[in-house]
Amino acid sequence: MSAADLEAPGLATSHALWRRADGIGALSLQDINEIQLLLRGQSVVDWHRLAFTTEDEVRGLLALNCINIDDPQDRARLQELRIQAARYIADVLKIRLDERIAAEVSWLQLPLIASGKSSAAQRQACMLLKVMHIIYHLDARELRTTLAVSDNQIFSLVEESVTLMIDALRTAGVPIVEFSWSRKTKESLITKMLVKRETNAARVFDRLRFRLIVREPGDLVPALHIMLRRCVPFNYVVPGQTVNTLIDLDRLTSGGQGFSDDGEVEEAAGAEQNQFSGASFKILNFVADLPVRVGDLLSPEERLGQGRGNVVFVLAEFQVLDRRTAEANEQGENSHAQYKLRQHQHVRVRLLREPRGDHR
Repeated sequence: MSAADLEAPGLATSHALWRRADGIGALSLQDINEIQLLLRGQSVVDWHRLAFTTEDEVRGLLALNCINIDDPQDRARLQELRIQAARYIADVLKIRLDERIAAEVSWLQLPLIASGKSSAAQRQACMLLKVMHIIYHLDARELRTTLAVSDNQIFSLVEESVTLMIDALRTAGVPIVEFSWSRKTKESLITKMLVKRETNAARVFDRLRFRLIVREPGDLVPALHIMLRRCVPFNYVVPGQTVNTLIDLDRLTSGGQGFSDDGEVEEAAGAEQNQFSGASFKILNFVADLPVRVGDLLSPEERLGQGRGNVVFVLAEFQVLDRRTAEANEQGENSHAQYKLRQHQHVRVRLLREPRGDHR
């Protein structure tokens, strides 16, 4: 993703976001819904309506999903996704789509119809987009398993993209205290799998982790706003994997700041707090599946021989917190050293556990 790709339309690039409490007064309804989805660990498939108002906003979302609407190859890819989704809806679900929605409406108009007032066309547009979203993800996952490309190469592309996002945050005036990223070592992966009930590497979401510390608690929501505009497509935030002990959603939804529970999304449980964290440890932690273009890494034969596009997905974990919370998290039982001590002790107990009644 280039710096130009990150220039999503309509994003304030000044301190305007911080002139109102929490910056929320500057957010659109779509922005608000996206932030709520992230904080609650919800799935976009449970949404009943989008809230886009302009074609530029739609272009921005497509760009975040590595789709350039002006590229003939990307338009052809969208067309194939649309055909597959319409076929699934008709053949498997036995639901008849209006031909206008199934094949005729332009790519930039389809999400706008899905953002309109409740009607048959609005519901069908939502349905079609949801199925396209799933097929796009499945195809990208399948493509990843067939590529002779290392994780390190793909991780580097993600790190470059997130670094550009951090530059955009600074340009917008976000007071960043610290930004860092890391790749989980093999030893850490082994420990992670030994403490989890599911000893399956596919369930390890934080092989690639980014940590962002802002100055004040009031900077958290504006930072999320820009992250969702510049790097993290809201539709690929992993449901059920958010841990939010920092941002009070009740205050945001009832405090007159513009957040509202309008019934457009259903409640979802976030991830459980890490059992090895200290009792007063606080964090905003979420996982996103980030799309990455890999066309430049493909051989000519691979480009011609596959029909699943040139995008793969990489799971990444994001930790976002303010400076005071970060400092408190390094004190006493909350410290990383104490966290690792508790984690390693659990692994020792699990590996050395004897069968009940067997004292040999």
